[in-house]
Amino acid sequence: MQSRREFLQSCLATPLLLNNFRYSDEKIITVLGEVTTSQLGPALIHEHILVDFIGADKISSNRWEHSQVISKVLPYLTEIKNRGIKTLVECTPAYIGRDVLLLEKISKQSGIHIITNTGYYGASDNKYLPPWAFRETPVQLARRWISESVNGIEGSKIRPGFIKIGVNPGPLSPMHQKLVKAAALTHLETGLTICSHTGPAIPAFEQIELLEKEGVHPGAFVWVHANSSDTNNFIKAAKMGAWISLDGISDDSLLKNAEIIHLLKTENLLNKVLISHDAGWYKPGEENGGEFRGFTTISDKLLPLLKTKGFTNADLDQLMLKNPVQMLSVRVRKT
Repeated sequence: MQSRREFLQSCLATPLLLNNFRYSDEKIITVLGEVTTSQLGPALIHEHILVDFIGADKISSNRWEHSQVISKVLPYLTEIKNRGIKTLVECTPAYIGRDVLLLEKISKQSGIHIITNTGYYGASDNKYLPPWAFRETPVQLARRWISESVNGIEGSKIRPGFIKIGVNPGPLSPMHQKLVKAAALTHLETGLTICSHTGPAIPAFEQIELLEKEGVHPGAFVWVHANSSDTNNFIKAAKMGAWISLDGISDDSLLKNAEIIHLLKTENLLNKVLISHDAGWYKPGEENGGEFRGFTTISDKLLPLLKTKGFTNADLDQLMLKNPVQMLSVRVRKT
């Protein structure tokens, strides 16, 4: 009989490659340029390198030194690379610490694909929105985001690989409806997937409805922080085609998330599930960037736990490889 340690080691030794998965010809956009879907590899779809919550009116890249951030972060990326992870989706939006030149350096030094975003984050009562977000129309905001997609971010040649917005937990305010409409217009022009910091079900379904009115299929929408709702809502949204992002996975939430993933599998919806930690978080202003949470809980604990629940290697590849590829592939998804 295997010991627990031997069992975990055998699980971790299983390669994250889907034998029968046929890649499409679609592209995925990283901070180092376009890659094919076959190059993406196993991915963590919602993590953070650096986040600065000082506010849109005060934030500046002068608040951190690239060399200090890199020194702190690289060992954590080496950990996941050694576990077979090849891609990290960096979800920090503009005006909360998005620094694409920093991400470019980290990607080159770590050998990990890093994917950044365009869009604006309206959650936390609009504290992280630039002034023009309040006065411009959805079309004008979309033009800004489309320009980043076509021309590069902040004068660089680095392009976003997805759209990141954020809304408050309750019914969508007019401001947040505008962000969703701008995201819809941007998707229809660029094919970038919309990842929305959402949480509860009310704003999730309101966003899906609004996107559909704008001609965008729910398959272009990621319900970020879906852990905040209940499983009946997960199932409903997934059946509509939306992506269910269980992105707060930690040691404390392992069992709960494993149960949710198992339930979605029994509903034949495993192909709509995304998993990640929402970890990292170098924090400017705190000594040495503050406490930084690593990205290994899924590899070391969740995947072995799922195997005890009957998940096959193909199931794990669905979660870690196939679903991220399908979600991040650049293509327009219309109603």
